[in-house]
Amino acid sequence: MIKVDGLPYWRLSGYYFLFFITIGGFMPYWSLYLKSINMSAEQIGILSAVVVATKIFSSFIWGWVVDHSGKRMRVVRLTSLLSAISFSLVLFYQDFWSLFLILFIFAIFWSAALPQVEAATMSHLGEESDSYTVIRIWGSISFIVAVLILGPYFDHQPIAYLLPMLIGSMLLVWIHTLFIPEISMEHEQSNGSSFRSILLKPHVISLMLVCFLIQAGHGAYYTFFSIYLEEHGYSNSFIGAAWAVGALAEVIIYIFIHRVIGRFGLRLLMILTLILATLRWVLTALFVDNVAILLFAQCLHAATFGIYHAVAIQYIHKEFKGAHQGRGQALYSSISFGAGIALGSLVSGYLWDAVGSMQTFLFAAILSAVGVFVAWSGLKNY
Repeated sequence: MIKVDGLPYWRLSGYYFLFFITIGGFMPYWSLYLKSINMSAEQIGILSAVVVATKIFSSFIWGWVVDHSGKRMRVVRLTSLLSAISFSLVLFYQDFWSLFLILFIFAIFWSAALPQVEAATMSHLGEESDSYTVIRIWGSISFIVAVLILGPYFDHQPIAYLLPMLIGSMLLVWIHTLFIPEISMEHEQSNGSSFRSILLKPHVISLMLVCFLIQAGHGAYYTFFSIYLEEHGYSNSFIGAAWAVGALAEVIIYIFIHRVIGRFGLRLLMILTLILATLRWVLTALFVDNVAILLFAQCLHAATFGIYHAVAIQYIHKEFKGAHQGRGQALYSSISFGAGIALGSLVSGYLWDAVGSMQTFLFAAILSAVGVFVAWSGLKNY
């Protein structure tokens, strides 16, 4: 375990554990639930996109509120509670437009908390920021637990049971936030730079574009991978196991990524990540019926999310200091997990019906390939 004075290790890692148990239920199985209530691929794409699209503005707004109020954990607690309350309305409605409105409201609150917990974690770590993954790893572990349990469960039980499970998990997240201590946001200087001046640096623009492209490539995966496997005859148990393989690979890389970053640098690792992301989506598109190759492609999640996220968090931490930290993390979330995944999900929904599933994943590969050139030419090395 890392040693940082005053670090509330188990309270921070506990948040990641509970938050990603919720994600482990939502991400692989929500689309299957929507399919079970007769939503089309286009509607599933839209309903998946709206959950992440709100991050484009809401994460940044909440980040601004936090940076100007200094009450980071108060915002996290409030939005976590409102997330659970608003999502609970899905128990009562199954039509497209009602779900669209419910998910839109829910996502405004749900998107607020994680970027601020990320910022709090980095603040607690201080000069030991390379050890971020030793805390974040518990989120990947809980994701594995969730998908491995729920896959076999939904082989025998109605997928509609997912809804109360998610609501209960969100309430646990909220309860846990009550025990995470506030941290002073005045301990680190922002070097006198304005937020706008940082954002307009060419290498920061390149970073945001890279983050956008790689997560846009993941849009098809997060929205349609479970449906993709189901349509090729795989059981819910296998679907859960396939998601777990990806998360397990992520866990393994998190164990030693802080050493790798110090040895190879952020720029080289980001370029490698984008190359492997391109390979992953090509293999997923062309070899879905080959179990060995499919699972190998899932192992590349170690790079396409594990290395990527660890590197991106380091970039954000180094560029956005002090009073800009909350907005910097929120901006990263908005552009990558917001705009990126939203575009990927939305376009994938249209491509799925128009040209087919294989072409949808090849589109994801093209986005990642473009990211290689942006990273090569524009990223600053640390």
